[in-house]
Amino acid sequence: MTTPHARTSSSTFRMECAIAVDIAAPIKKIWGLLSNARQLPSWNSTITSLDGEIALGNTLKLRVPISDRTFSPRVTELDAPHRMVWSEGFAPMFRGVRSFTLAEAAGGTRFEMLEVFSGLMLPMIRKSLPDFAPAFERYAADLKLAAERS
Repeated sequence: MTTPHARTSSSTFRMECAIAVDIAAPIKKIWGLLSNARQLPSWNSTITSLDGEIALGNTLKLRVPISDRTFSPRVTELDAPHRMVWSEGFAPMFRGVRSFTLAEAAGGTRFEMLEVFSGLMLPMIRKSLPDFAPAFERYAADLKLAAERS
């Protein structure tokens, strides 16, 4: 299996990481994997734990292997089974927004994930942020593997 490659870009007050991969599985199967918080860590090596229900307006408790911090993103958009957005922080100081998008593609589904960090504090904390590209690549590869299992 070829690992998808993440794209990154950065400017003074904005940093983003994005990945896209075609998955030979129907949208509903992939959505089921992405939207089941309890099961996410069982197939996704980039998530240590995820507490809470993935529902519009809910706040989640997310732990990842690349940080000791517990993140608390809020589900700010939910359009099942095509799109969801998790957001954390306060504009204009610092905000992180991760979007997950699914679209029908030839032979299956196109999965896209984009994380955008922005705000006035970004220049001061940029160096303390990890390189998100390897984690995004692993996330997409894990999702592809889990969804394509029969």
